[in-house]
Amino acid sequence: MNPVSPLMIRNVTIYAETGKIAPGYIELVDGKIKNFGPMNQMPDPKGVQVIELSEAHRIIPGMIDVHIHGAGGADTMDATVEALDTMAVHLAKEGTTSFLATTITQSHDNIEAALVNAAHYIEQHQAPGKAECVGVHLEGPFINKKRAGAQPPEYIVNPDREQFAKWQEMARGWIRLVTLAPEEPGGLELTRYLKETGVIASIGHSDACYHHVAEAIDAGLSHVTHLFNGMRGFHHREPGVAGAALLRDELMVEMIVDGIHIERNSVKVAYKQLTSERIVLITDSMRAKCLKSGTYDLGGQEVTVTETDARLADGTLAGSILKMKDAFKNMHHFVDCSIEQLIQMTAGNAAKELKLDDRKGSIAVGKDADIVVLDENLEVMMTICRGAIAYQAKEQ
Repeated sequence: MNPVSPLMIRNVTIYAETGKIAPGYIELVDGKIKNFGPMNQMPDPKGVQVIELSEAHRIIPGMIDVHIHGAGGADTMDATVEALDTMAVHLAKEGTTSFLATTITQSHDNIEAALVNAAHYIEQHQAPGKAECVGVHLEGPFINKKRAGAQPPEYIVNPDREQFAKWQEMARGWIRLVTLAPEEPGGLELTRYLKETGVIASIGHSDACYHHVAEAIDAGLSHVTHLFNGMRGFHHREPGVAGAALLRDELMVEMIVDGIHIERNSVKVAYKQLTSERIVLITDSMRAKCLKSGTYDLGGQEVTVTETDARLADGTLAGSILKMKDAFKNMHHFVDCSIEQLIQMTAGNAAKELKLDDRKGSIAVGKDADIVVLDENLEVMMTICRGAIAYQAKEQ
């Protein structure tokens, strides 16, 4: 890892693990949070670059996106170092400092190329000043064709423990989360294996009934992929996957809060039931994020992208073009939650799930210097990834 210069930000509101500090300072040294506190306790900043802000500016932990396919014209499935590097650069602009490179249902050869590349990138090509790829989210191909959504149905296969074990070996252990349909043949066996090997088992693109979900929870299921999308919905005589997601406290639940994948009143319903304790905000974005409207590729399929959404030719939503900073703001507007609760949903919960909370997910001494500076309108003014400035708004 390249050395980074010491940095101090002063006269700012800090949302730390121990509470809010205003006005405060934070000192970043060697890619870590060295110190922070109220201004009247600030040490002499000799030999340190100082950034002077105001109490209207807020410092929050860097956001963690556990479900992101692509951005800036690049996609995990491109299986190149350049693609993941492009994603890492663009994600920092939206306040994301860590992410799981997410695959899509495709041929085994294409999936394997993406896994090998991701492992190589994670181990050989990361540096401060870019969002950190902390693993892989394998979305498909172990899903249900009835709930394929934008996943190419011709490549969907039954859950297979041996196949997964092979892929995990190729990925050098970097697969951290798997989306699967546990009701399909082999689903419970794979769920148990994931639990045994420390991988998060997530239900998604699933037609499971409530009792199937309950069985899967007993087997180790602990996560739900993009709530309400690609799943059996709630019915008063069959709660389905959606009902189980809302009811079962064992499950952490992803939400795409763009106002399209989940209508804002449905976001309110989910938030009242789940609270910030069980929500993980994600983007599920594809390569067209940060680009102009037009036609793009997702898993070998043509996707039409407008200013608001991305869809297949038949109108099916095909991922999103949502940015994490906008998920943060949308959630704030839709449910009127606090900054502390938004931090939990964009950083804290994901860090705990991924067992990265010893170094990410909150502002505490010794943790990675992954921080985001928000202005008074909750826009990203600056992103710092492991102590190095990764993005700075032009007016600054």
